[in-house]
Amino acid sequence: MLERFRLDGRVAVVTGASSGLGVAFARGLAEAGADVVIGARRPDRLAETRRLVEETGRRCLAVPADVARPEECEALVAAAVEALGGVDVLINNAGVGTAVPALRETPAEFRRVIEVNLMGAYWMAQACARVMRPGSSIVNIGSVLAETTGGLPQAAYTASKAGLAGLTRDLAQQWTGRRGIRVNCLEPGFFSSEMTDQYKPGYLEQAVDSRVIMRRTGDPAELVAAAVFLASDASSYVTGVTLPVDGGLLLT
Repeated sequence: MLERFRLDGRVAVVTGASSGLGVAFARGLAEAGADVVIGARRPDRLAETRRLVEETGRRCLAVPADVARPEECEALVAAAVEALGGVDVLINNAGVGTAVPALRETPAEFRRVIEVNLMGAYWMAQACARVMRPGSSIVNIGSVLAETTGGLPQAAYTASKAGLAGLTRDLAQQWTGRRGIRVNCLEPGFFSSEMTDQYKPGYLEQAVDSRVIMRRTGDPAELVAAAVFLASDASSYVTGVTLPVDGGLLLT
């Protein structure tokens, strides 16, 4: 049974791999046996992620890429195919967040969040699906904010993640039966990230205490384990779902 969770012989692409959860995803997929292609807008920070992946004994290719630019998504996938022979797994993790009151948010601010979080995920999924073989897996990293509110003014972020859940269902319907590509979505609750680092002092602690049944933030390894499940043959009969990993937040 444990062999179903292995990713030996597969190539995984992780976007937003320059920090936080992206680093954890890249390292975790490598530990499960995958060679990893990492992409991010900050190429100087990819070197450390690459080192962590290569420490596991797996190959790693770092490709600077802004997922909001379709041509850069195509270039990242082309580099993966040329260097490692293909793409079997996509972790659509790249994202940005804002906390701007709706009456003050500018069109440029709103548009940038949608372009990265929703449209960028679409461009990456398109580029990967064109080269993926049957049995491949796309895992979109959404948020529980697709289903609830966080008490902060996050209209753009929430809209982008709700859209990502819908995109997941539609791509699964289009690609699973016809192309053999499963598409699923993880919805993290509170995990330490660059976005949570921007919260006002005390907000995260208060939110966890009042809304998370487990009364703690998530450990990145707990989210990575769920990603490995959806990326691997362990979830071979799972497609089109959104899976909350939130310590019970959505139950409150």
